[in-house]
Amino acid sequence: MARTALITGATGFLGRQVLQAFRSAGWNAVGTGFTRANPPTILKINLSDPAELSTVLQEVKPDVVVHCAANRFPDKCNEDPEGAKAINVEASRHLAHATSQHNILLIYISTDYVFPGKPREAPYEADATPQPTNLYGQLKLDGEKAILKATQDTDLGLVLRVPILYGSAEDNRESAVNVLMDSLWKAQETEARVKMDDWARRYPTNTEDVARVCLDLATKYLESGDAIHGMPKVLQFSSEDKMTKYEICELFAEIMDLPLEGMVADKNGNDPNASVRRPYDTHLSTKALKEIGVDVRTQDFKAWWRWRVGAVRK
Repeated sequence: MARTALITGATGFLGRQVLQAFRSAGWNAVGTGFTRANPPTILKINLSDPAELSTVLQEVKPDVVVHCAANRFPDKCNEDPEGAKAINVEASRHLAHATSQHNILLIYISTDYVFPGKPREAPYEADATPQPTNLYGQLKLDGEKAILKATQDTDLGLVLRVPILYGSAEDNRESAVNVLMDSLWKAQETEARVKMDDWARRYPTNTEDVARVCLDLATKYLESGDAIHGMPKVLQFSSEDKMTKYEICELFAEIMDLPLEGMVADKNGNDPNASVRRPYDTHLSTKALKEIGVDVRTQDFKAWWRWRVGAVRK
C-alpha cells in the first residue's frame, strides 16, 4: 500500500517541488495552502486553527507531514512580525502537537539564518549553537524549538535546515536567486546603476534537490522502526556552490551573453541603517545527513540555469 504525505505550503516555491517529488515516487501526496489553495487539488487550511489541523490529519491520515509553509522573507517578517510569528512559530507548534498525537512523522523546513554567519565560523554543524542576526532567523529557530519540544515524547519531529533556494518558479520574486535574473535585465537599461551585494556568501540550492532529500528522509525515518529514537532530529542540506549575489549576476550575464556595466558590486556589507541584518557566511555542513546515508549531491548551478533559459552551451 502506498504511503501518504501531507505537504503544507504546497502552493509555494518549495512546497510545489516537494509535493511533486512525493507524487513522482508513488506516494499519495496531498497539499495544503491558504490564499492560493485550489480544492480539491490543494486543500485550503488555516494552520493556526488546531481544530482544522486535527480534521485534516484525520481525513488524510498521512504517514508524514512536510511543513514548508512559512513567511520566509526577512524583510516581510520585519514588516509584519506578529503575522510572521503566527505562521513560523505558532502554526508550527500547533502542527507538531497534532502530528505527535496522531503518531505522524513531521519534517520542519528551517533555515541557515538561525546562525550568526560571522567570518571564519562556517561551516556550521547541525549541533552548532544558533544565534540569529535577524527576526526571520529567530522566528525559524523558535519554530524549531516548538517542533522538537512538542514531539520529544514520540521522536517524530525532524528539522531540516536549508540555505537560499532557486528553481522552477511561477514568478522570479519567489526566490532571492531567481529574482537576480530580473536584476540583470534591469542593469541593461540606459544609465542603470543597480547596486548588488558582493559581500555575503550564499550557497544557492535547488528546490528539486531539497524535495528529494525530504523524500529520502521520510522513507528512511519511517522504515527505521524503533531505531528512530536514536536518529538525529536536526539535519542540514546545502549545495557547496559559494557565490555572492553579484557573482550570481556575473554568471547570469555570461549565460545570457549580456554586459554587466549597469550593475555595481557592493562590498560594504550590512547598511548600518538597514532593518534586517544579514549574516556573512552561514554555510551549512551536511555531515549529519551523510552519516545516515542520505545523498547530498546537488545539481550543477550553471548547467541548470543554462537549461532553464534555453541557452546554448558555448
